[in-house]
Amino acid sequence: MAALTPHPDRLLPADPGVRSLARRLYETVRDLPIVSPHGHVDARLLRDDEPFADPASLLLQPDHYVTRLLHAGGVPPAALGVGRGPLPASASRAAWRLLCEHWHQLRGTPVRYWLTSTLADVFGITSQPSASNADELYDRIAAQLALPSHRPRALFERFGISFLATTDDPADDLSAHRALRGSLPVVPTFRPDRYLEVGRPGWTSYVKELGGDPGDYAGFIASLEARRRFFVSQGAVSADHGHLDAGTEPLDRVDAERIYRAAIGGTVTAGEATAFRRHMIFEMARMSCDDGLVMTIHPGIYRNHHPATLESFGPDTGHDIPVSLEYTRALQPLLSRFGTAPGFHLVLFTVDATVYSREIAPLAGFYPAVYAGAPWWFLDNPSEIRNYQRAVTETAGFSRMSGFIDDTRAFCSIPARHDMSRRLDAGFLASLVAEHRLDEEEAAETLTDLVVTQPRKVFKIC
Repeated sequence: MAALTPHPDRLLPADPGVRSLARRLYETVRDLPIVSPHGHVDARLLRDDEPFADPASLLLQPDHYVTRLLHAGGVPPAALGVGRGPLPASASRAAWRLLCEHWHQLRGTPVRYWLTSTLADVFGITSQPSASNADELYDRIAAQLALPSHRPRALFERFGISFLATTDDPADDLSAHRALRGSLPVVPTFRPDRYLEVGRPGWTSYVKELGGDPGDYAGFIASLEARRRFFVSQGAVSADHGHLDAGTEPLDRVDAERIYRAAIGGTVTAGEATAFRRHMIFEMARMSCDDGLVMTIHPGIYRNHHPATLESFGPDTGHDIPVSLEYTRALQPLLSRFGTAPGFHLVLFTVDATVYSREIAPLAGFYPAVYAGAPWWFLDNPSEIRNYQRAVTETAGFSRMSGFIDDTRAFCSIPARHDMSRRLDAGFLASLVAEHRLDEEEAAETLTDLVVTQPRKVFKIC
């Protein structure tokens, strides 16, 4: 049976001399605390601190990185429990068997890397999953999940997480976060996407959830501002935005009011809805200048690409697909107004790798407000992270990077993802030392900054 023992030099450069440098650099940050300013772990998980139900509900069901790859190989999402809560014991074990039987489908992917690290480092698994050992692994992991050492809060401490941001609906009462205040460094993130897309089905019903009086445009703006202030009062440091494009063209007040009335009346056109959403992203930047929330943007995703999967299993189930993206013209209205505003921070993420060198790095290399977000979703793999490192630093420098973000619902993969980033950053900095572009002391200082200092600075984490 194949071993599952992560190599101590994994992801470090192949050249022996550079690898030796990278190893020394990596050792300086290996055990530093994790700063996670952009993620999707549910705060209720940590508030309740209940034992995880079973291996499948922890490691398989919530991770669309995993389920989408298995689906591509012919495994039905229903068999994996996609879109469902904890499964009955027999169904959970069956889903786990499917993962183990199809382990070979993950070869060469970052998913394989994260799962390998998680199984080895968190659960002490030393054999690769397969059809023959699926039940044995399931039982070993399940036995550990029943122990106090593997409950959510214990793992939070074990992982060395010093800051964790969740992603939350503006109408959420944040009761789970209030319960955690003072015990764990977990904060909410303001995510208003569904309230800004006025053409979506159901918008007229759920906009009422914001509170206040959103019956007209002025009331809508006031409601959003009030909810943002509430999030700030509960520790939030950022507002997160993910739409199809990065447009930020503001509307005249009269046009904004007219389109909002049409949306309330259910007569808004697709073109009007797009124009209003772009206007509202501009407004979100204005609000960030007022309330201090860091603004993060990650456009360029065609959400729910497969209607049948959406209908059966819901959103965020693995069928969101990237599209090409343009930033320079799209952000010009926003940046012309707010790009030099004191205290405004705008972090730009992308799933279009061509954008790093062509647009994001040049924007971050001029505007004080702009930072280049770490490779995110589909790009959070070794090859694209290495491309990002060179594309951004050679145009804007290390000080314009966001620091790593893990962007995950898969709680146990957080340390594996951050460790991957630290290894890749160590390798890149080692190459600069080997090329005599930095000395080793500078490289070590820069690596520490990328791991701890930079994300805290960019996301205004006290």
